Amino acid sequence: MKVDGQPYRSIWVDPDGSTVRVIDQTRLPWAFETAALRTLDDAAHAIRAMLVRGAPLIGATAAYGLCLAARADASLPGLERAAALLNATRPTAVNLAWALARMMARLRGCGERERVETAYAEAARIADEDAAQCEAIGRHGAALIAAAAGARPGRVNLLTHCNAGWLATVDWGTALAPIYVAHERGLDVHVWVDETRPRNQGAALTAWELGRHGVPHTVIADNAGGHLMQHGRVDLAIVGADRVAANGDVANKIGTYLKALAAHDNGVPFHVAVPSSTIDWSLASGRDIPIEERSGQEVAIVSGRTESGAIAAVRITPETSPTANPAFDVTPARLVSGLVTERGCCAATRAGLRALFPDAAHAEPA
Repeated sequence: MKVDGQPYRSIWVDPDGSTVRVIDQTRLPWAFETAALRTLDDAAHAIRAMLVRGAPLIGATAAYGLCLAARADASLPGLERAAALLNATRPTAVNLAWALARMMARLRGCGERERVETAYAEAARIADEDAAQCEAIGRHGAALIAAAAGARPGRVNLLTHCNAGWLATVDWGTALAPIYVAHERGLDVHVWVDETRPRNQGAALTAWELGRHGVPHTVIADNAGGHLMQHGRVDLAIVGADRVAANGDVANKIGTYLKALAAHDNGVPFHVAVPSSTIDWSLASGRDIPIEERSGQEVAIVSGRTESGAIAAVRITPETSPTANPAFDVTPARLVSGLVTERGCCAATRAGLRALFPDAAHAEPA
């Protein structure tokens, strides 16, 4: 995707051949800055502190984190320790464990002298595959938007939650990829962007992405979505996910479940866009998905730009009030109209997933 006309991915290797560079998402939308990752600890910090976020990008960053670890210690015990450190950074996004397992399987199969070169090559493949999968998700999902456009005249109004655009992946995005494709094909689309408390990834990141790409959009308070659906102002809801269980249950940013309930009550199609790396075939249902509990400071404190132009953090809760911050919730498959993957669209059911991914059926829980 492009920023001010210049093409970018969300993660890349610098010309020096070793330094990994990412867009620092904690600085958006006020400043477009990159961060250099040169060590294992740099990569772990980038994931933990959310310089990078979004399940596919977390996986790609972890893969490159092992590359950086291999430069310091390419022994198998050293790499095992590095993988364990990276795997502990964030628990909900399954792409993290998936990417690390893939990298370690590849690195165990080669000699120590080859491991640095092998690691960078495998991490690059993971990144390239993610970009290609997200582009395919865009094509398949755009057909849903085109169908909505054909159902009635006028603009197609979509609603999304959190940020599932190219900033959350290596390129293109998941939930936003169909919107980008539809927009480029000339469809008249407009996106309702949930602010997505507590970190405001919708207001800060999704709005920034869509604005830079020229897609019409409006930022709304999280609680406005149900009202808009009641009044026929949402034609289609589409979100991403951090993990999908084998039965089609979906874990995504907190608040997704409430949007799915409102969509179900008002007959609004509710789709979830994911690459296959986000499907956790080992979990029978969403009840088994670990839910990350983040710092309550994210609830109590917000940051923004003051009238003077300075970026400031302010407290919005009484200092004596405790806060809780579950970062994700689980939307039951019964509320999901369909899943959009790189292989096409399917029902959010075990049978639907098996039809698209018969090769993965062996990984399902007994």
